[in-house]
Amino acid sequence: MSGGLRVEPMTDAELASYLQGSLEGYVRQRVDLGGERPELARRIAEEQYAGFFPDGVPAEGHVLFTGSDAGTGATVGRLWLHARHDESGTSVWVFDVEVDEDRRGQGWGRALMTYAEQWARERGAGEIGLNVFGANTAARGLYTSLGYGERSVTMSRRLAP
Repeated sequence: MSGGLRVEPMTDAELASYLQGSLEGYVRQRVDLGGERPELARRIAEEQYAGFFPDGVPAEGHVLFTGSDAGTGATVGRLWLHARHDESGTSVWVFDVEVDEDRRGQGWGRALMTYAEQWARERGAGEIGLNVFGANTAARGLYTSLGYGERSVTMSRRLAP
């Protein structure tokens, strides 16, 4: 990381571009890492995104940010958070933390997650959580190093016909 992280809300143009790429990436992850059939993965992803982004606009509580290198201004990644308020208090869910491929391994993911935690604290959240596919070892390593712990683990085994 050269100049530190600058985080700003996504512009409408950034959001439109992000949504298309994010949806496709999520479908691929559900297939490649989650083991779902492509048709099922696409249907589920499209249904979820329709609820999270009615008419292409983030639903209540969902916020999306663009992270950039404060020194150069170059985009390094994106962050999607959701704040939820209920009878047990405020919690924040990390829906996505994405670092551009050519920026990975340079500390940007850690910086984005640190920002997410700061953002959550500023809103009075007592907890921040996320899901990660088991085979995503790089992300799991990052989250573990930041102090995130597993609450549940889903396991499966492919059976030969």
